[in-house]
Parts: sequence; C-alpha cells; structure tokens
Amino acid sequence: MTMPQDPNTPQVQGAEEHDPVVTDPSVAVDQTSSTFTEAATGVPGDVESEVQAPVQPMTAHVPAATNPLSVIPDAATASPVFAPVQPDTEGQSLAEPEPLPMPVSTMRQSQLQTTMDTSASIAEPNLVEASAQVEVSTLVETPAQVLTPAQVLTPAQVEVPTQVEASTQIEEPAYVEELAHVEASTEIEVSTLVETPAQVAAQVVPDLATSKSLLGDHDRYLFNEGTHFRLYNVLGAHVLPADPDTPGDRGGTFFAVWAPNAAEVTVVGDFNYWNRSNNPLVREGSTGIWRGFIPGIGQGEKYKYFIRSQINNYSIEKFDPFAFHNESPPGTASVIWNIDDYHWSDDQWMAVRQSRNSIEQPISVYEMHIGSWQRASGPDHSAQRPLTYLELAEQLPSYLQEMGYTHVEFMPVMEHPFYGSWGYQVTGYFTPSSRYGSPEEFMHLVDVLHQQNIGVILDWVPSHFPTDGHGLGFFDGTHLYEHSDPRQGYHPDWHTFMFNFSRFEVRSFLISNALFWLDKFHVDGLRVDAVASMLYLDYSRKAGEWVPNKYGGNENLDSIEFMRRCNDEVHRHYPGALMIAEDSSAWPRVTRPPYEGGLGFDLKWDMGWMHDTLKYMELNPVHRKYHQGELTFRMVYAGSEHYLLPLSHDEVVYGKGSMIRKMPGDSWQQFANLRLLYGYMWGQLGKKLLFMGGEFAQWSEWNHEERLSWFLMSKPEHAGMARWIHDLNAVYRQYPALHERDGDMSGFEWIDCNDYEQSILTFLRKGHSAEAQMVIVCNFTPVPRHGYWIGLPQGGLWKQVLNSDATIYGGSGVGNVEPFMAQQTTVHGRSHATQLLLPPLGVMFFAPVIP
Repeated sequence: MTMPQDPNTPQVQGAEEHDPVVTDPSVAVDQTSSTFTEAATGVPGDVESEVQAPVQPMTAHVPAATNPLSVIPDAATASPVFAPVQPDTEGQSLAEPEPLPMPVSTMRQSQLQTTMDTSASIAEPNLVEASAQVEVSTLVETPAQVLTPAQVLTPAQVEVPTQVEASTQIEEPAYVEELAHVEASTEIEVSTLVETPAQVAAQVVPDLATSKSLLGDHDRYLFNEGTHFRLYNVLGAHVLPADPDTPGDRGGTFFAVWAPNAAEVTVVGDFNYWNRSNNPLVREGSTGIWRGFIPGIGQGEKYKYFIRSQINNYSIEKFDPFAFHNESPPGTASVIWNIDDYHWSDDQWMAVRQSRNSIEQPISVYEMHIGSWQRASGPDHSAQRPLTYLELAEQLPSYLQEMGYTHVEFMPVMEHPFYGSWGYQVTGYFTPSSRYGSPEEFMHLVDVLHQQNIGVILDWVPSHFPTDGHGLGFFDGTHLYEHSDPRQGYHPDWHTFMFNFSRFEVRSFLISNALFWLDKFHVDGLRVDAVASMLYLDYSRKAGEWVPNKYGGNENLDSIEFMRRCNDEVHRHYPGALMIAEDSSAWPRVTRPPYEGGLGFDLKWDMGWMHDTLKYMELNPVHRKYHQGELTFRMVYAGSEHYLLPLSHDEVVYGKGSMIRKMPGDSWQQFANLRLLYGYMWGQLGKKLLFMGGEFAQWSEWNHEERLSWFLMSKPEHAGMARWIHDLNAVYRQYPALHERDGDMSGFEWIDCNDYEQSILTFLRKGHSAEAQMVIVCNFTPVPRHGYWIGLPQGGLWKQVLNSDATIYGGSGVGNVEPFMAQQTTVHGRSHATQLLLPPLGVMFFAPVIP
C-alpha cells in the first residue's frame, strides 16, 4: 500500500475545544507534526457540532438490478439523502424533569441569618418541590467540591420540607453552588433541589457505580493474560437498560477504557458540559482498566476520556478506542451508539459463504473507494458530495452483480481524520466512517450486497496509526499502543506510529478488531495492509535506524506471532472468512497454516506479477520479444502460495497514469492492449482484483476528490471494455478449468512459452475433471498471425469461447468463429494440434465441446 503524502498538512486533524489540554508539555508526543518528539498540544474548536439521532432498526431490501452497460450509476436517480433527525431539545422544560434521585451535598457549620420562602420568584428552572423536611445550618457546595461516591445519599435517607418562610427573593439562577453564599440562622424549610440532567448524571448512586459493570472475573483473567479477543463487548461505551429490580435505576451507559498509567480518568461530554470533574471512573483491580456507569445518558451523546497521567501530571482528552460511532470529521469526539438492534436479512448468503470463499471457487474482486466511486449530482450535474451508505446500497450491488464480480473490496471504511489518507490512517478502529452515515446504514449496505451474492472484503490496517492528538498515540501519558523507541514505534515513510506487538493487550485490541468486523458487520474477509512493514524490522529503514530481534535478525518476531494468532482466531470463529495479505516481500509460506510454519493467510497479493506484467505491457510491441521472461518468470513461483492478482488503486495514482494510458500505441492499440492484459490476467493462476474505473478504461488517474468518469460509458470503445470485463467474469465463473485448481501448479501447463520472436504465449488451464480444460493463446504484437499451429491436450471438437478482438468489444473482428476438430499431429510435444488465426494484440480462450 502506497500511503498518500501530504507534506504541507499537519497530522492533527479536526481538533476541538475539548481536544487535548497538556499540563506538562515536557513529556508528550508532538501531535501536530510528523516528528517523534516529547510535546503535545491541543487546538480549540467547536464542541457543539451535530450528532445523528438514533437510527431505527431496518431490514435490508434488494434493489432492482440494472445493466451496467446501459445504465450508468448515477446518484441523481438514487434515493434521497438520509437526513438524520436531530434531537428536539428546544422548548423542553427543565422545570418538570422526570423524578430522579436527589443528590445531597455534605453540609458544613455556619450561622444562618436569613429565612427564605420558596414561594418567592426563583429564576432557576431546575428546582422542584418535595414533601420531606430537614433542618440545615450549613452552606451547600457543588458536588465537585465536596462529594465522593460514599457521601452521596438517596432521597430515602434525607427528608426535606416543602414550606419556606423568606424575607428575600432570589432573582439569580439558584444553582446549588450559589446557595453556598447564602447565610441562614434559623430553622428553614427548603424545596428538594433537583439539578439538570447533566448534574444528575454527575452524581452516581454508589451501588450503581460499583455494580453496573460488564467486566466479569473471566474478562479480567483473559485480559491480564492477553487472550481476550472480544474486548468490544466489555470495553468502550455500552448502553445498559434500567434494571426494574434496582431502586432508582433509570438505565445509562457503562464506560471502560484501558489506561494503566493514568492517575485519573473521567468521562467528559455534552451531557456534563465537558466538565472534567463530574464523572470519574474507577480502577478495575490490576488490569489497568478504568470503568464506571453514568445513569440517564445513552444513544447519540458525544464523549471523550479525560486522562491525567501518573507521569509528570500529563493530561489530555482522548477519543474512545472502542467507540462504535464517531463524530464526523473534523470533529473528533466519540459517540455513544448501540449497534445490536439491526435486523439482518442475509441468512442465505451466510449459510453458503464458506463454500463461496473457497480457494477452488471463482473470486473476482472489485476494489473501490466509497467516497469517489460515484457522487451525488446537483442540478447542473456537477459532482458535489460522496454517496451515503444508503445511496450506495441502491446502486452498487446491482452494478457488481451485472458486471459478474463475486466480491467487493472497500478501501478502509474505519474512521480516519484525514480524508486524503484514503482511510489508511485509522483512528476509529471499531466504527465505519460517519462521513457516509451511521453504523446501521453500513450494515444495510453489506446486507444488500449479500442478498445479491456479493461478498464484502474490508481493507484493514493493523500495522500503524496516525499521530493525531485525540487518537491512540501516547494514550495515557506513555507509549501504550506504540513502541517508545522511534526506531520501532515510528514509521518515517508515513509519519505514523507503529503498533507494539510485544504487548499482549495490543494484540488483543487488534485481534478483537478483526473479529468485530466479521461478527457485528458480517463482512466476509479482511485484506491486511502493509504486511511487509510488519514482517521486517528494517523495512524502509537505513542502517542504525532499526533494532534487531533477540537473535540479531531483521524479522519482527512479535508481529509474526500476532499475524499467526489473528489468522487462527479468525478461521476458528468464522470458517470461510478470507484473510488476504498485501505483501510485497518474498517471505515464504504466507498462505500456509501456522502449524506448517506459515502465517495463516488465505490469499496473498502477487505484487511481483503486477510489476513484471505492467512493465512488459508498457513496452512498445516491437521490443517485447526481448522481455518475454518478464511474463514467464512468474511460473517459477506461482504454485508456492495462493495468489490474488491485483491491478489496484496503487497503480493509478501519483503520476503512474490510468490503466488505459499505460498502454502504448495509438488509441486503437491502447484499447487492444488493455483487453489483452485483462484476458491474460483472467487466464492466469490466481484470483482477480481490479480497481474501479479500470473496467471501462477511465482515461484519468484516480482522484479521491472526484467521481469516476461514468460519462465515458456512452462511448463504444469504453462500453466495449466494460462488456469484455463482464464476459471475462462470466466465463471465469462458468468454466471450472479457470478456477478449480488455482492453488497449485497442477492447474497450469505451458503449451509454448518460447516463441519470443513473435511474442506469442500459449498455455493450458485445468480443472479436476478431464473435460475441464481451457487453452489460452496471447498475441502481444499488432500483427495478425495466419495458420498458427498450437498443440492441444486432446482430440475432438473445440470452440472459441472468448476473443478480445471481437467487434462487440471494440476489436477488428479477427478470430476463429466456427468450432474446429483437433488434428492428430504432433505440435509442441502433444498428439493433437490445430491451426488458428491469431488477432492483433489479442487473446483467445478455447474449450473442448462436451457431447
């Protein structure tokens, strides 16, 4: 994965008023630059940005299929933009709140000289009357000044009268802390003081604060051991309903966060006006976890953790690493969200997923970036904004089904502050980006894709994370998730922190995250980004910039152990889920199980094939005969792993040109060359991946700020390219010879790879049965070849299945339309052969006719 570079943009994105406040800058990490230093800052901003209202559970439906060759995906015909309903707080009276337990402050000795009458005008709307009585001769302080949980009393423990004689009127708002300045000397009757919901939430009834916990003994044991792989069920923010058997329990939210080096952790948010004193959490034994329960708050509340470290009194506000929803960037707050109420409708897909993801099944992947595949258009048809998850669900599934793809791979959907990172600099590992909608809306998108028999793969980034101040870096005043040594914990290419895989808690965090997406969002696989940087300690580092392992080598032993355990856990809990390695190295046995000494992945990107093939195809055809080894070398190693052949987003950015612009020659030759490349790719051993836009030969490089050039589909040559991809996918799925034995060399034979003078390659693909055979012939020059002899694996009748030079694809129409009988003569060491007409810059597929 090539990371987007933005040298002029600081790494901190979207800081807010409630972002980091550093009390000791001498021990922090520089959050505003790419330098690994010891300082942290915070930038004021807006704390009152809108939060989506809770989304009602939905049941997915399947949209009507559209023909991609006749109907261009267009947001103008999509469903209206999902408009979140904002909480209606205006006009709500706080003078008559729901009866709540009354927080009572500790009182101290003082002379009271004034008698007050509550029948007088009191401006504060937060006071209501009760019927009990009490005598007081003290001043009342704020909860933050005097209360500890043990001192909080319930209404049953305190009696307060309803009548007051007063000689004065209180015109100012009568908050509890202001009563501390009022003196009295006689027995008085006062109304029960019920505070605002935020103030009530700040006063936790002791038994609820201690008993409302999701962490059991087993959780604590597994966490300490580093083998708790469902941490998302016990850490983070979880809405808990009221317990009818517990007096005064109205429900609320349980919070838990891992911060072992913190001296104090509190929850701050809109519900307590970002007050850092109101809602403290308590330590959970020796686990390093802080937890607590806040009554009366739930879905949609924004929050962060205020952390004061044991180290140099460093303090900062952090997002929740286990949050299920986040404020939309540039906002950085976490949002309380319940993700367990969505009603799935993909039972049929889930029942057959394991067989669909088998190495012997066709897997053709459409890689895409959600924000730029299509955009909503205004009246003037100008691109304005990305589609939402709901809008995408109306267009994408039917398009992929019509094009014949089996899977879609989304570039990272996890929350990321910098849009230009394409999602590869993740902060919210447990939430789909709120740029496009809510978690339930992303579930809906996955659900509809499954109903159209499309598998969903997510790009996943467990190797590194950004240095943004609200994120994981320097989380509790120490290097908690990352290595403290910059030679191990900071990546110079991407200016990001690297996970410390030697910590069991970090491994648990990441493995829990992998299982989370398979569990809660029903995704069918994860493509693990930047595996090479995880395998080697000296990856992209010069001498002296890395630390050898305990044996003196450059292998990252901790990371290797993490990948093996992660793949094991995924396959144990979700058989059939695909784990795919984006690995550019020559590390052996990547797709072999750990018990065989492998890493345990299902597929590995064949980056060598991609580089060699594109290098060859970019050559002028007259020079290709000198470089045929660029194509044939792959078969030396093709059977060593289970490969996926990628033509990904990395190949169409940063001046590399689009796929069509890589091809040499005039316009006709460029299209012919690209059809030839795709045909050669679909004929090779390995699964297939093509980045969006490549299917219809987009001329421009991919730009994440713009939608694809869908208008090109109205042009014959571009529509012909799309039809070619459609037919390649159809033949790939229909003929077992092209996919059944993808995992080893038994599914491939060269017929002839030595005719470099004419730049022609012929090879055979084989399935399990004797009839499952496919002969593929490639002519990499613009010269037609008449009467070209090729050997065949058997006699009988053969037919042309595909020809990239057919006129329906934009070709010249040269080919072999009629079926032919194999002749009993020896060619290429085979007992049968035939003569063919080879089209210029063309590829043809031939299969035996089964009686």
